Amino acid sequence: MDAHVAGLFRHPVKGFTPEPLTAAGLTAGGPFPCDRLFAVENGPSGFDPAAPAFVRKQKFTVLAAMAEVAKARTAYDEATGVLTAKAAGQPDLSAKLSDPAGAEAFCAWLAGLLGEAATGPLKLVQAPGHRFMDHPLGHVSIINMNSVRDLEAKVGRPIDPLRFRGNVYVEGWPAWVENDWEGRTLMVGFARAKVFKPIVRCVATHVDPTTAEPDMDLVKALFDNYGHMHCGIYVHVTDGGTVSLGDACTTPHPEAA
Repeated sequence: MDAHVAGLFRHPVKGFTPEPLTAAGLTAGGPFPCDRLFAVENGPSGFDPAAPAFVRKQKFTVLAAMAEVAKARTAYDEATGVLTAKAAGQPDLSAKLSDPAGAEAFCAWLAGLLGEAATGPLKLVQAPGHRFMDHPLGHVSIINMNSVRDLEAKVGRPIDPLRFRGNVYVEGWPAWVENDWEGRTLMVGFARAKVFKPIVRCVATHVDPTTAEPDMDLVKALFDNYGHMHCGIYVHVTDGGTVSLGDACTTPHPEAA
């Protein structure tokens, strides 16, 4: 089955704007580059930068907790560490996130945007080498575009694939075949990866990433139509390499299980 990379995205600040890429370098055992480097606490989360560990996403300003997050349009400059943020009714912001003053400025800007949806003090958190993933072992996420289209046909409405906040979007795989690939190996561009598990979806997918409105119950739609709540897979990179738009994505053979 011929398949190729149709989209590559990183999310430098957990919960905020997906940033498109033309290529990315994947490393063995590593996460997707510049993905979920930062998160914003909505009140104390228990995260300790000196001993970073997994914290549930509900502790942060994410779509699963507050749809208003999607009103922000953010972009991160990896070279300078500067985040730009825009939203209707808010002044444009440019802040260096590694600078305490810049981090505080972003949180103040965000508090103005979120209003009463933010129930606790907002604080930007990070730690060298740590990523704020939805699953502690969710290194790299892949979305099968034909699975999204099959779900679209079931609900009778267009579904923006960015609702699923994946890193790699693949064209050419039959719908839902990825749910049976746990433990199998595939090539993603010039990197080799092992499928970890299907991704269980939550209410974050209900939010339209353009309008910031919760307008579709996709968790219920998945369960009602397929008997599961999966869309996409997590993979672990076993051999590093570059992945670019248009690169091939192989289909695992049964004997590779």
